[in-house]
Amino acid sequence: MKGSQLTVYADSRSVRTNRMTIVQWVLDEITKAGIHGATVIEASESIDRHGRYHAGRFFELVDQPVAVTVAADATRIDTLLERLRQGDVTLFYTRCPVEFALLGADAAQPNESTKHR
Repeated sequence: MKGSQLTVYADSRSVRTNRMTIVQWVLDEITKAGIHGATVIEASESIDRHGRYHAGRFFELVDQPVAVTVAADATRIDTLLERLRQGDVTLFYTRCPVEFALLGADAAQPNESTKHR
């Protein structure tokens, strides 16, 4: 299938919206947009758009930068972006065209998690 890969970057895990961490909120919006599957990548360090340094430390992980990546058809990515725009959180994202598919035994038999792709 052809579609888009969207990666949403958050400067810190400590950002909260609607009583959720930013990661929980983004994952919830991904599900509401009809996308099944996302990867959360925890970075050790980053510099935000204001030039501020963020890092996850052994005793203090709330300032740990994170990225959430999904791949889906363009319509679902458009829906997700619109949902994220309606939130009251400033996020940076990248969007790239991709080709994606399942490999292995499950690829021949679509199941609940792959039907909507």
